[in-house]
Amino acid sequence: MSFFKKLKEKLTTQTESVTEKFKEGLTKTRDSFSGKVNDLVSRYRKVDEEFFEELEEILIQADVGFDTVMKLVEELKKEVKRRNIQDTKEVQAVISEKLVDIYQGGSDESFDLNIQENALTVILFVGVNGVGKTTTIGKLAHKFKSEGKNVLLAAGDTFRAGAIEQLEVWGERVGVDVIKQAEGSDPAAVMYDAVQSAKSRKADILLCDTAGRLQNKVNLMKELEKVKRVIEREVPGAPHEVLLVLDATTGQNALIQAKTFKETTEVSGIVLTKLDGTAKGGIVIAIRNELDIPVKFVGLGEKMDDLQEFDAERYVYGLFADLEEEEKNAE
Repeated sequence: MSFFKKLKEKLTTQTESVTEKFKEGLTKTRDSFSGKVNDLVSRYRKVDEEFFEELEEILIQADVGFDTVMKLVEELKKEVKRRNIQDTKEVQAVISEKLVDIYQGGSDESFDLNIQENALTVILFVGVNGVGKTTTIGKLAHKFKSEGKNVLLAAGDTFRAGAIEQLEVWGERVGVDVIKQAEGSDPAAVMYDAVQSAKSRKADILLCDTAGRLQNKVNLMKELEKVKRVIEREVPGAPHEVLLVLDATTGQNALIQAKTFKETTEVSGIVLTKLDGTAKGGIVIAIRNELDIPVKFVGLGEKMDDLQEFDAERYVYGLFADLEEEEKNAE
């Protein structure tokens, strides 16, 4: 049985609607990436050095990242030699296998959120302006509320005009309260109030927005450290997650942002928004391989439930779903 068939069978035993979301959400990336791989395979009769050089170019154009591409192609060459693969079509399945391997890293590391049982969980969101941070908070609030959790939002981005109101709109839409102060207030003071409110209301989850002015990096990072200290003082062990929100459509720029935030704050996971809006979905693999930070959620559309927990196998299936269809038609 081929890799794609096995993958399809495994995923259909899980939630099929989620698998379909990945397939639909990755349409742009698949049309670009798979189309180029298909063209490459059809032009080459044998797997040689030129074949791998063109594959390298395709992967780099898909924003997989130079270092990751070099590692992936090296692994592919070894596997092709080990299996004595001659037919270029067989390489497609090996690529997908290796992408899953790179993402999962061969470890049993959990990519789940660090949710506290019977205690307050504090999640801090960081990232530059315009990446979809507030929307992400609203969608995650919806997810947690639909799971029966008592959720509160903290409007810690007190400097960007309209940021507090934007979070309030999401709060009303989802049906959760927003703890806020006046525009221009000290974000750490907002967090203090939010934590106290969360404790008094016996909230399960507190989702905290923060400012994102990366051009003033030193001040921003000092501010984030202050916010974290206040949270940690009031809730030992918190924040339980620091989620960096990145816009997938910005490609390598998202990788640069991730490196900057990783240097100055303890990022525990990444939320990659607008993955459905880019033809360069390889950035998921680049982030994982070059920064060793797990992507925990991906945005696959505009709807409230289109923010999905990241799954490496569903992601790879979404990238190569057309190939699985081709295999079926060829039988």
